Amino acid sequence: MGEGIGSFLPFILMFVVVYFFMIAPQMKRAKKEKKFAAELKRGDKVITKSGLHGKILELNDKDNSCIIETMSGKVKFERSAISMEMSSKLNAPVAAKK
Repeated sequence: MGEGIGSFLPFILMFVVVYFFMIAPQMKRAKKEKKFAAELKRGDKVITKSGLHGKILELNDKDNSCIIETMSGKVKFERSAISMEMSSKLNAPVAAKK
């Protein structure tokens, strides 16, 4: 019986390593992105994942979208299309950018 458990030990260790190095960080990142999208407010300067720069004019909680004002007009986007990393860098204080 002890030999049977010993043969599964490498698989168990492999799962633990995969969990701590891949699954857990991905879950943490998804949680941060969800919090970022929930905290968006009117007037925030944002960059979408496709590279569109603009300022939030309206937020719609019904369909989880927002209207972004760009230099060429207004565009409706899903909140999930806003890049957390690029928008955070855009709004970071000047001293922190160095």
